[in-house]
Amino acid sequence: MLSILIPTYQYDCSPLVSDLHLQAQQLGVPYEIIVADDASPDATYRESHSTFAHLPHCRLIQLSDNVGRARIRNLLAHEASYDWLLFMDADAQVISPTYLADYISHADKRADVICGGLCHAPTLPSPEVSLRYAYEHRADKRRAAHYRREHPYERFTPFNFMVRRTTFLDILFCEAITDYGHEDTLFGIALAERHVPIAHIDNPLLHLGLEPNEVFLSKTRAALRNLAAMQTTLEDHSSLISAYRLLSRLGMSHLIARCYTRHENALATHLCGPHPCLTLFYLYKLGYYCHLLLND
Repeated sequence: MLSILIPTYQYDCSPLVSDLHLQAQQLGVPYEIIVADDASPDATYRESHSTFAHLPHCRLIQLSDNVGRARIRNLLAHEASYDWLLFMDADAQVISPTYLADYISHADKRADVICGGLCHAPTLPSPEVSLRYAYEHRADKRRAAHYRREHPYERFTPFNFMVRRTTFLDILFCEAITDYGHEDTLFGIALAERHVPIAHIDNPLLHLGLEPNEVFLSKTRAALRNLAAMQTTLEDHSSLISAYRLLSRLGMSHLIARCYTRHENALATHLCGPHPCLTLFYLYKLGYYCHLLLND
């Protein structure tokens, strides 16, 4: 019936697995929980797996080489035994006592993909993660199911979703993307092109793993490099690409790129501070994107 699949890297997901195992035992359907560690270099995280590896219906796959976010999810799907795959990120926390049951209740519906959503804590957990928290906290306002249903494919995220195994194996995540960013966008586009029925429900997981500001900025730049490399494919699916093309038509893209180069350090210092401005964060991304395309 249900294969619960969790890719992890440098994160202790044993509390998540324990919570899922307790709920799964009460479902009354066949299930398995498979965790794949993407070659975490820190032995502490690898040792944490011993707390759940012995549980019934739980299995650990320990990779010797890091394969990336897309390929590890594809690997998990191929390893799965059941018809429905429930993917979630390792830095998630179950917040509903009926989380698994709510997903199972939708398995007999017409949708091939069911997205549960995500949410964040109501207060900033630490000043060190102020940028990611501010960004995600604003986005949470548009993550309720009724908002996601308005643009079902554009709102797809791999953080917490269930999918028919046959559907997933027909599409797969793009393994050409080895760095952070936009493998989810391509998957959503593939779903739309195939007219795969998708449902959005309110069954969120709490996102715990907010990166420190400097790390989040680095990952943001990596995602923008992927966006630049795939601009033709993603041109109708990115507001940043649309903004760049408008600036280019107005003859302003070079000016924005120069402003970014001149003020990059000052912007980064502000964004890594305790009270980052999200407008400046958008300008930082736009400037870096212009810089990438005009200095290729």
